[in-house]
Amino acid sequence: MQRRQGRVNAGLLLLLYQISQVGLQNIPSVTLGVLALNIFLFLNPVRPLPEVCISVNEGFYRKNWQRLLLSPVHHADDWHLYYNMISMLWKGMMLEKKLKSIWFAYIIAVFSVLIGVVYMVLEFMLVKILDDPSYEMNCAVGFSGVLFALKVLNNYYNPGRVSSVLGLQIPSKYACWVELVAIHLISPGTSFAGHLAGILVGLMYTMGPLKKIMKACAGGISSFTDPARPRDYYSEYYGYPGYQYRMPRSYYDYTGGLTEEEQLERAVLNSLNERGSRTSL
Repeated sequence: MQRRQGRVNAGLLLLLYQISQVGLQNIPSVTLGVLALNIFLFLNPVRPLPEVCISVNEGFYRKNWQRLLLSPVHHADDWHLYYNMISMLWKGMMLEKKLKSIWFAYIIAVFSVLIGVVYMVLEFMLVKILDDPSYEMNCAVGFSGVLFALKVLNNYYNPGRVSSVLGLQIPSKYACWVELVAIHLISPGTSFAGHLAGILVGLMYTMGPLKKIMKACAGGISSFTDPARPRDYYSEYYGYPGYQYRMPRSYYDYTGGLTEEEQLERAVLNSLNERGSRTSL
């Protein structure tokens, strides 16, 4: 498979291999659909990246609202796609079974759009606070904002874990905040506002009114039942020293032995090298 200047997409090939190792039959339907959509649009983008990325200038001033739908499912390169979709695969397998497919699909759809809106609000605030109009032009693509939101949900429904972030042992409920800062320090080209938007939307769902609003909008159509939130995990831990987490035993089969935090760190180092003015979510 080749794309962009005839370069072999090693990241895409590796992603397809990892999916095959997990087995299509083991991937929940909505998660599999999200993976398929992102892979398809990577190979067949609706438009060039500068025409699908979201920014204050394009989304708000020029009213190109369709970018709210297009930007999350387009990726800057094959490694950007790989690390986002590996993270989506893991989070989807954890959350879709707990939340059920219909509600999980609803969450993905709402989060994808809402994170773009919050991203523009944050960038607009930076314009006003810093008196720097360049923030209006910051244009972002990628699924990472949604992944940060799903991480908040996963930590909410599976509390009590400890994550290793850059060698530091961090309670998982705080890990997303540490990752937010760490990723931005390691690679300033990533979208701090986009990742922050994901965390804020996740908190709006778990601690704010978003879940109630979504349930009210769904009406009688949704069969959603909020799963019980356990207080802690005390058994069935797998992994290696420094990172304990209750997870499917197939986890390492498709992460190459990397923790989620290590995947994020690796993703930062392997992507966003040739993106010009675009920003990765």
